[in-house]
Amino acid sequence: QVQLVESGGGLVQPGGSLRLSCAASGSIVTINAMDWYRQAPGKQRDLVARITNDDITHYADSVKGRFTISRDNAKNTVYLQMNSLKPEDTAVYYCHAIQYGIFNYWGQGTQVTVSS
Repeated sequence: QVQLVESGGGLVQPGGSLRLSCAASGSIVTINAMDWYRQAPGKQRDLVARITNDDITHYADSVKGRFTISRDNAKNTVYLQMNSLKPEDTAVYYCHAIQYGIFNYWGQGTQVTVSS
C-alpha cells in the first residue's frame, strides 16, 4: 500500500508560480514512477508530468518549459514547480504513483486556480 498527500495548491495570478508537493508513505521502495495529473471541470484527467525511479522525466506539451517535476528521496516527496501559470492551468492536481508497474494510487487532489 502507498499513501499520497498533496499540498501547495491555491490561487495565483497569471504569470505567477506555485509549487505542489506530494508526500508518499507506505511501500515506497516498490514505486516505479510518480506523476502529476490534473482535471479541469468537465474535462478528463490528464497527465502533466512524470518522474521515474531512474529520474527520467516526461511532460505534457502544454507545460513543457514552464513546469518542473523533481523529487527528494530523503523526504519521500515529489514536487511540481509551476511557473508562468496561465488561466488554462486551473484544475485539481492529483499526485499518482505506480507500484510494481500495475497498482495505481492517487492522492486526494489539490486545487490550483489561476485568475486575476
